[in-house]
Amino acid sequence: MSRAPAMTDATPNTTTLTYESLDRLSNTLARSLRSLGVKKGDRVAVSLGNVAENVVLTYAIFKLGAILVPLNPSFNAHQVSAALSHLGVEILVVGAVTDLAYKPCRGRSNLELLTSLVPNLAGSKVESPTVTTLKSIVLLDNTPSHPLAGPFPLAADMRALTPYATLLTSSSPRPLLPDTPLQPGETINIQFTSGTTSAPKAAMLSHTGILNNGNLIGARMGLEPSDRIVCPPPLFHCFGSVLGLQTTATHGACLVLPSPAFDPAATLYSIAETRATGLYGVATMFVAALDLLASPNLTTQQLPKDAFSNLRKGIAAGSSVPEALMRRLFERLGLRDLVICYGMTETSPVSAMTTPGDPFEKRTCSVGQAMPHTKLKVVEAGDRGTVVPRGVRGELAVAGYLVMDGYWGDAERTAVDRVVEEDVDCDGDGDGRVTWMYTGDEAAMDDDGYVEITGRIKDLIIRSGENIHPLEVENCLFQHPLVREVSVVGVPDGRYGEVVGAFVVPHRGVRIVDVAGLGGEGIGGTISSGGVEAGVLSMAGEGVGDDKVLSLSKDDVRDWVRTKLSSHLAPTHVFWIDEYPKTASGKIQKYKLRDLARELTSRC
Repeated sequence: MSRAPAMTDATPNTTTLTYESLDRLSNTLARSLRSLGVKKGDRVAVSLGNVAENVVLTYAIFKLGAILVPLNPSFNAHQVSAALSHLGVEILVVGAVTDLAYKPCRGRSNLELLTSLVPNLAGSKVESPTVTTLKSIVLLDNTPSHPLAGPFPLAADMRALTPYATLLTSSSPRPLLPDTPLQPGETINIQFTSGTTSAPKAAMLSHTGILNNGNLIGARMGLEPSDRIVCPPPLFHCFGSVLGLQTTATHGACLVLPSPAFDPAATLYSIAETRATGLYGVATMFVAALDLLASPNLTTQQLPKDAFSNLRKGIAAGSSVPEALMRRLFERLGLRDLVICYGMTETSPVSAMTTPGDPFEKRTCSVGQAMPHTKLKVVEAGDRGTVVPRGVRGELAVAGYLVMDGYWGDAERTAVDRVVEEDVDCDGDGDGRVTWMYTGDEAAMDDDGYVEITGRIKDLIIRSGENIHPLEVENCLFQHPLVREVSVVGVPDGRYGEVVGAFVVPHRGVRIVDVAGLGGEGIGGTISSGGVEAGVLSMAGEGVGDDKVLSLSKDDVRDWVRTKLSSHLAPTHVFWIDEYPKTASGKIQKYKLRDLARELTSRC
C-alpha cells in the first residue's frame, strides 16, 4: 500500500505521489509550518487549485491539529480579506496565479490580491492593514505554467512572503505529533458553503465527520485499491476534499487531478492517459465533457476510441442530475456503476447515496437511501415538529456523526439550521437528545427509504397559491432535443404573485428566432459575455444538425412544457443565456438568476 499511487496531478507536468511519498512530504511540510508558528487549533487558509501541493498541505495541516480553511482561488481581494478576518487566520498559502475554469494556462495574477493584503511586499515581514491576525503568507510559484498571466515580481522584491519551495527543503521528513493529542470530535476543517442560495457561511467539520464520511462513501460505491478516480471537482469544496481525497485515501485508491481548475478537455485526456476506472463531477461538468466529445475539435489521435473502456464507476453530486443526462453518461462514457450522492457542506457532506446495485429508476429518480450511522426525516415545511407521511414532500433533515459543529462566529444562524431535539427513537443509550441539520431542501421519502429531492424550499415557486417545483420543469425541458441546459426560478408577478422563469441554454448552432423582443410574455435577448450574432448563440458544445439550421423560440419552450406537463407549469418568461453564474464547483447560483430575472422584467 505504501508504494501504491495515492494521487496524480496531471497538469502541466504530471506529478505522481505514492502514499509513502505523500506521508514523507506532509511530515516535512508540517514541521516547516510549525516553524512558522502553526499550532493545534490555528486556522491555515489554502487558496490553491487541484494540484499536488494542495494535497500535501491538507495532510500537513491535519498532522499538526491545525484547522484547514480551503478558499476558493477565484475569490477577489475583498472576499479573501473578509474570509481571513472572519476566521482570524494567521497563515495563508496562495498561488502566484489562479487558474480559471475552461481557460488552461491563462489564469489570473494574484499580485493585486497580495498587495491589497500586504502593501509592502518588499518588507521584512507580513503587515496587513486589512487582516490584522495575518502573520505569514506562503507563495506557491506556479508562474512557469501560466505564460499569459502577466509578469510577476522577483522573490527579492517580495521578501515579506515565504516561498513554498523552501518549506520542502528546510525540515526533516520524520513523523511528528501535534502539540496536544487530537480528539475525534474536534474541528479540523472550516469549509465555506457554496453560496447557491445566499452568501457563503463557514461550517466547522470534525475529524470524525469527514474521515468516516469518506470511508462510507467509498464502501457504498464499491471503491477498491486498483481504482483510478478522475476528480475535476475542486479540493476547496467538499466534493473534492471528502468524496475525492478522503474516499480514495481510506480505500487505497488513486486520485487523479486532471487540471488545477475545471477543463473538460483535460478531464477527457486524463481518463484516457491513466486508464481511469472512475469519474466524478457535477451535472454542468458532465454536460461540458459530453459536449466536447461531440465536437469536431477532438480527434481520435488525441482521444482513442477505447479511451473510456475502463470507466465504470463514478459519482454525480453537487446538484440535481436529470434522468436524460444520466442515460447519456451510461451510454457515452460507460459509467454503468455511476452513483448519486446527496448532501451539503454542513453534513460533511454526504447523507444519502445510491448504490451500483440499485434499480435503474432509483439511480435516476432518487438520491438513494440514508448513509450508515445517519438518520433522515422529512418534516412539514414551516412546521419542523411534524414529520410528514412517506411520499409527501417536506423539508429534509439529517442527524448523525456527520453534522457540523456549527457556523464559525455565527451562533444565531447555527441555532436556526442545527437544532438539538428530543430523540423519539432513543433506545435508552445516550442522553435522549439528537442534533438535526435542517437542509432547506424539499424532499419526499418512499416506503423503502429512497429520497427524492424535489428542489429547494427557497426555490419553490408559488403561483396563485399553488406550489410549482422548479426541478420538475427543469427535468422536462432538459429532455428537449434543442436544449442543452436549463435553470428555472420564480419571477415576481403582479397578478399571480410568482410565475415560472426559465433560463435556457440551447445547443450549439441552434438559431434563436425571437431574440430581439423585450416584452411581457417572455423576455428575449441573450444574456452572456459572448453575445448574439445574427440570431445565433455564439457557444461551444454539441451540434444538433449538420444539413440545416434548427431553430428554437420561446413559444417552443412553453409548448414543450404544456405538452409534457401542464399549462400552469409553462414558463411565462424565457431567457436565452449561454453562461450561468456558477460557483467554482460548478453549481448554478439561482439567487443571482432570480436577481437577473427581476432586473430584466422590470424593464418592461
